[in-house]
Amino acid sequence: MLENSKRIRRITVSGIVMAIIIAQSLFPMLGYVPIGVINLTTIHITVIIVAILFGLFEGTVAGTTWGVFSFINAWTRPTSVVQTLVFTNPLVSIVPRIIVGIVAALIFMKLSRLNLVTRSAITALICSLLNTILVLGTIYLAYRTPEVAQAYGLKDPSLLGKLLLGVVGTNGIPEAILAAVVVPIIVKALSAALKNKLK
Repeated sequence: MLENSKRIRRITVSGIVMAIIIAQSLFPMLGYVPIGVINLTTIHITVIIVAILFGLFEGTVAGTTWGVFSFINAWTRPTSVVQTLVFTNPLVSIVPRIIVGIVAALIFMKLSRLNLVTRSAITALICSLLNTILVLGTIYLAYRTPEVAQAYGLKDPSLLGKLLLGVVGTNGIPEAILAAVVVPIIVKALSAALKNKLK
């Protein structure tokens, strides 16, 4: 009976998580917040929170859902030429997101000696940067082509590495800081509301 209850809970949580991430993917203001000239991704925050609160399986479901909808959006409703050229490759759009969901759960478990807020902040910071590095690293390794360089406004593909490093600074680091601030607040509140045993 207890196993059935756990299974039902897991299916319910996974369904809710998928619905939230799909909504964030379909409505840009929910998943991508424009601040000045940059757009901060917030979907990774949801994935990290789910992995922390519910564990490895749910974190993987969350990451996979995010990745699959990044892939679908690149094909059906791209917002840029870069998205069409690059994010239609599942190695860029799907795999890094799955890894983030898995690693978030593992890091949080490994930091069990620390308090909840510190564990959550460190997990969020690392996994946010991990997403940025995996996505941009894959683009750098697989797409140093004239087409992608031109889509980024570059004439020389050899300059793509420098441009992507700039993206890490303008988007990746602010996203990581945002995650490190927001994730502990939400995790602490939800942990109390759900009467989760996290400490």
